[in-house]
Amino acid sequence: MKKMLSGAAIVAAMVLGGAGASALDSSREVYFTAGTHQFYVWCTGGAAGETATSDGATAEEAQLKLYEQLKAGGKTNCWPIWQGKV
Repeated sequence: MKKMLSGAAIVAAMVLGGAGASALDSSREVYFTAGTHQFYVWCTGGAAGETATSDGATAEEAQLKLYEQLKAGGKTNCWPIWQGKV
């Protein structure tokens, strides 16, 4: 039983360790850096939210690009909320 629990703990640590490596960086410093930023797209009127990414010189630029894409696609009641840098 101890060996089984020990093995499960090792597997869990490996899974969590791998998840941490691909996690978003939501520190304030990366908000102002260039790259791919991830957003949660929140919509009014009962529309389901979703996640999306956008590239930009800063998170603000990426957010505005994504907002314009959403509007052009007919989603005028949606706004991207920054989650972090991918």
